[in-house]
Amino acid sequence: MPDAARWRTPAVLDDLLIFRMTRLTSVAGSMVVRLCEGRFGITRREWRLVVVLAEQGPVASSALALHAQLDRARTSRAVSSLVAKGLLQRSIGRGDRRYATLSLTEEGRALHAELFPLVAEINRELMSVLPDPLADAFGEALECLMQQAQAMTAKAELPNAGRGRRARRG
Repeated sequence: MPDAARWRTPAVLDDLLIFRMTRLTSVAGSMVVRLCEGRFGITRREWRLVVVLAEQGPVASSALALHAQLDRARTSRAVSSLVAKGLLQRSIGRGDRRYATLSLTEEGRALHAELFPLVAEINRELMSVLPDPLADAFGEALECLMQQAQAMTAKAELPNAGRGRRARRG
């Protein structure tokens, strides 16, 4: 079966785009996880927040969760861990203590400056097998798929995931 038909009409697990992308992320991402956890003592989720803060500058926790595409509870736990590690600081608003701005500390910026080039090198080496025209097409395809996924999510009427609970069938 030609690849286009295989992707459009999946018949087996390996034909599912989401499964294949998850598997690629798992295999290639394991190198990033080992760097983050083994060498720098942070989780990949914490790394994601460090990168967002390095790129966006100081932001509110809810904005950080949105930019990092994490739920607020996971973001809150990761923020608390990063604060405890001295990589992130909270600045409490003057008028309302419920609103805090989050930013990287000097140590957080130093971690980003050291770790980002290592992660970028993993990315460079992974992408090195694609000639430039194919890499460009891949980037365009990812953008189209992301836009379609966002449109589908916006109009989907699905139940909450209910993680940690087994769904009942009726």
